[in-house]
Amino acid sequence: MTTGEAPAVRAATTAEKLAELREKLELAKDPGDEKSKARRDKKGLPTARARIHALLDPGSFLEIGALAKTPGDPNALFTDGVVTGHGTINGRPVGVFSHDQTVFQGSVGEMFGRKVANLMEWVAMVGCPIIGINDSAGARIQDAVTSLAWYAELGRRHELLRGMVPEISIILGKCAGGAVYSPIQTDLVVAVRDQGYMFVTGPDVIKDVTGEDVSLDELGGADAQARYGNIHQVVEDEKAAFQYARDYLSFLPANTFDDAPVVNPGLEPEVTPHDLELDSLVPDSDNMAYDMHEILLRIFDDGDVFDVAANQGQAIITAFARIDGRSVGVIANQPMHLSGAIDNEASDKAARFIRFCDSYNLPLVFVVDTPGFMPGVEQEKGGIIKRGGRFLNAVVEADVPKVTITIRKSYGGAYAVMGSKQLSADLNFAWPTARIAVIGAEGAAQLLVKRFPDPTAPEVQKIRAEFIEGYNLNMATPWIAAERGFIDAVIQPHETRLLLRKSMRLLRDKQINRVQRKHGLTPI
Repeated sequence: MTTGEAPAVRAATTAEKLAELREKLELAKDPGDEKSKARRDKKGLPTARARIHALLDPGSFLEIGALAKTPGDPNALFTDGVVTGHGTINGRPVGVFSHDQTVFQGSVGEMFGRKVANLMEWVAMVGCPIIGINDSAGARIQDAVTSLAWYAELGRRHELLRGMVPEISIILGKCAGGAVYSPIQTDLVVAVRDQGYMFVTGPDVIKDVTGEDVSLDELGGADAQARYGNIHQVVEDEKAAFQYARDYLSFLPANTFDDAPVVNPGLEPEVTPHDLELDSLVPDSDNMAYDMHEILLRIFDDGDVFDVAANQGQAIITAFARIDGRSVGVIANQPMHLSGAIDNEASDKAARFIRFCDSYNLPLVFVVDTPGFMPGVEQEKGGIIKRGGRFLNAVVEADVPKVTITIRKSYGGAYAVMGSKQLSADLNFAWPTARIAVIGAEGAAQLLVKRFPDPTAPEVQKIRAEFIEGYNLNMATPWIAAERGFIDAVIQPHETRLLLRKSMRLLRDKQINRVQRKHGLTPI
């Protein structure tokens, strides 16, 4: 070596390079600081990567970006707080990301944002669902506007994916601030009770800013947020959350251009004993409640009815089911709650579900037993006119096949929104127990007796009783609607399951040509 020359640098061998790779990958497996990992382990929580493996088909996960970390930061950790990649559920491709609380508390930094954005691009390209396992503190304070910019960027990409591929959020920790704006844009939010929390600002900040005292559970607990309409399903543990997401996807196509999987078509082609049980399920008394699930379980394949948003707006059931092996969306009144009257929460729940099903070309089945929209001062203050209007708008806007079965009551405006022929339902059937009218007999009688000087007089009460009997016999019946063509047939209850099968076959190639416009305007 001559004077002034730099010393020769020995080239690393292949074996040394492989050893370096293995070292880095080992660090990336669980890159968080020791204190954070100790807290996680003390709580008995899995790693971010273990959660993905628990969700996906065994051996299917392909991780992308394991060695990513914040540029120029000497303290940066591998993965940058999120594990991302691809895998399968029931053999079908999905994209998945999982926040890592032990790395910057799962907060969003630059490489975090880039990794999730790249995953969103991939699911758009291949047309498959995306699932986020959320356990994040929100924006990364030390990254300032960079963190905010990536939150906004991810929000933009959510809008591009919405209605194209199913998006699912699973809440497994205390998600605050920006960490709730992403999940709320997705189609399904599942949370674990006493573990998953959602709030824009936590109890301490609220106390400092507004002086209000509120507990963590009341503010952001899974059950509370389900009642507020922000969480669709509350489950007991992480295993149940992952299974719910897997079951949910089993009813859906991979994207808006595909068809949902067909499962066991052609089963039970004849009337069964379970079908015959339908003939005696509806109580003889109009005011006696029954569980609508008992009917739904008997009119769809395999008794498989998958509730969505069961904790919200409980006067309406929204669920997936199958007819002849093919997925459908179900909107049914629940007489066990508010007698099936449609309140504000039920209106929102139904409208959201109908629009989702329409996006993924799932036919709709309406199962009707409702006394109408819920009356009351609080309902009016809460905007039941506008929210009922959104429900109505969603029904008309949906151009998928729509079939309606009227079980019992169908009164007032609720008759219209629950799949009436006038709001573009294709086929309408009624059981002999159906009561279709502007108002129920009791309400009509009340309007009548108010005309008398003393409505409580015995002779007036006798008139009232006779009026109710005559009204129910001659007015609130399915026959008038059938005579005028507002329903297509009055059927025996035990015929329902097989009739739904025939109806869906008839409507399979339904097409609608609409007047062209940029988009409709939902009442907001």
